[in-house]
Amino acid sequence: MPLIGKSSYRAPSWLRGGHAQTIFPALFRKVPRVTSRRERLELPDGDFLDLEWADQGRERLAILSHGLEAHCGTEYMQGMAAALVANGWDVLVWNFRGCGHKPNRLLRMYHSGATEDLDAVVSHALARHPAAEIDLIGFSLGGNLTLKYLGENPSALSTRLHRAVAFSTPCDLACSSRTLSKFSNKIYMERFLINMRSKIRAKKRLFPEKLDLHGLNLIRTFQQFDDRFTAPIHGFRDAADYWKRNSSRQFIPQITVPTLLVNAENDPFLGPDCYPREEAAASDVFHFEAPEEGGHVGFSPVGGAGEYWSESRAIGFLKEG
Repeated sequence: MPLIGKSSYRAPSWLRGGHAQTIFPALFRKVPRVTSRRERLELPDGDFLDLEWADQGRERLAILSHGLEAHCGTEYMQGMAAALVANGWDVLVWNFRGCGHKPNRLLRMYHSGATEDLDAVVSHALARHPAAEIDLIGFSLGGNLTLKYLGENPSALSTRLHRAVAFSTPCDLACSSRTLSKFSNKIYMERFLINMRSKIRAKKRLFPEKLDLHGLNLIRTFQQFDDRFTAPIHGFRDAADYWKRNSSRQFIPQITVPTLLVNAENDPFLGPDCYPREEAAASDVFHFEAPEEGGHVGFSPVGGAGEYWSESRAIGFLKEG
């Protein structure tokens, strides 16, 4: 029954509340880039994924997946990569479709359930890297992607997949979307939508007959955006269908790889259905931890500098097996 009752995380005394704990590391943390070797992975559908490696042929490899509108160089990605390298791992980080230096080739982009792309990255790593053990780490949307990948077809996974960790994961997408639509979260919603609207405009230039941008600037919520663009572009009926089919919580009971999910209780992006305590209580391999504080992909250390708690926590869990 791996439901972790009490977390070891304690926020700095000067950094109080979920919003501050979310915003501070996003704005003020600076991490040197660890993943320096770039590679383009061509996909069977004619598109591509851009990868970055920190690799020395070590026995353990970690594959990191970022969050919504993030990328390989986002501070939490490079912070985790640096901690892993310092502890003996090679690291592979990857940009979702449309999140790299160049737009992807196809109309489709990334979305919360695009596990075929994560599978392509894992398969490439299995074929090219000598590691005996491969670990997966996902943040936010990348955490949902990781959990869904592990649970949707567990019998097809390689035996070299060792352990997995997810942080700040909206494992119920409808619940998270409703939560982010609250007035108190307007700053986050608008920041995401600025980038997402820009990408749709870029797609319109590449595929002028495929998209209608009428009213794009009036979109104010994920439901409106996903109804209008995400769902039809990626083959879903509407936002509700997209969220229902891609929420990772429904896949958690099928996970067979030892996995840790950490969602802070004061995460402003997550609602009550994003805390899968029942699934953890019923599982032998799925561990759930809910620190009282930490914000969304926050978990700043006391003092606000150096290795973050999320990095030491992930490494500790990965070393248990």
